Amino acid sequence: MRIGKITENALKRSVLKQIRTEYKDIKSAAVGSDCAFFNDKKTFSATFPVVADIKDAGFYAVIKAVNSLVAQGITADHVTLTVLLPADSEEKELKKIVSDALLGSRTVGVPYVGGHTEVTGAVTRPVITATAVGFAGDNTIVDSKPKAGQALIVTKWIALEGTAILAGEKKNELATRYPVPFIEEAERFKALLPINSEAAVAIKSGASSVHDLSSGGIFAALWEMAERAGTGLNVDLKKIPIRQETIEVCEFLEVNPYLLTSGGGLLIATDDEEKALSELEKADINAAVIGYLREGNDRIIVNGEEQRFLELPQADEIHRILL
Repeated sequence: MRIGKITENALKRSVLKQIRTEYKDIKSAAVGSDCAFFNDKKTFSATFPVVADIKDAGFYAVIKAVNSLVAQGITADHVTLTVLLPADSEEKELKKIVSDALLGSRTVGVPYVGGHTEVTGAVTRPVITATAVGFAGDNTIVDSKPKAGQALIVTKWIALEGTAILAGEKKNELATRYPVPFIEEAERFKALLPINSEAAVAIKSGASSVHDLSSGGIFAALWEMAERAGTGLNVDLKKIPIRQETIEVCEFLEVNPYLLTSGGGLLIATDDEEKALSELEKADINAAVIGYLREGNDRIIVNGEEQRFLELPQADEIHRILL
């Protein structure tokens, strides 16, 4: 199978089908769902792995797991971490991973309470898996679904996470073209990863669905949103917000930013785009309407005079560059 998230068809055949057969009343497992919940719909969990020897891996794992809960209006209670290290690892590597995870926990205000750590010959690079557990609040929207006619809004900018990772890992190569302060600014995008503020604003303004941008980038998130709605969509590529630093880094490394891991942003579906944009602006959060969910099955990306169909989610570009 390909590197990265398994394909949607494989997920449906080999994972979701078995879960639903075993637990017929469980409805939380689905394509595009940011988290899972138990039967009482009061306790929720979300898991995110980082399978790469990259800087700040523990930080990214914790932030992404917590974001998956927060995007659904769930209050995260704690985070645990499972760390699998290759046999040639040194203790200082473990110490750095835990230090990064604690920084992530402080950043989102959710305690890291422990987990499991193991050295094993089964892996050739660190595998870090964060699991966030949380509880339903007054504004939980896990049962709410997007529908045709709703506007699609992206908060902040796409590919923030991927840009930060690439700037940190490819600093020397990037420095052959760009000044160091430019690269360091791109690396600081990791400070933009928490989505607590925009998720709260989006939910309060009446959003029917909020999806944490993650693996596979904005194109994967768009597909998953439309799949959850059971609709098509029409999106203007030129309206998708993207930072100049991201454009430059991706151009230099020959990376497609629309397929690059995009933690830090949200994809929102709403009936009242004006209210959502107004509330986000009041909270000083960058946001833009990029298109609409449409009746039917056609999922179209418009780029000037050109139109093309959105493809099934592809492997994240970060894996092609770093693994």
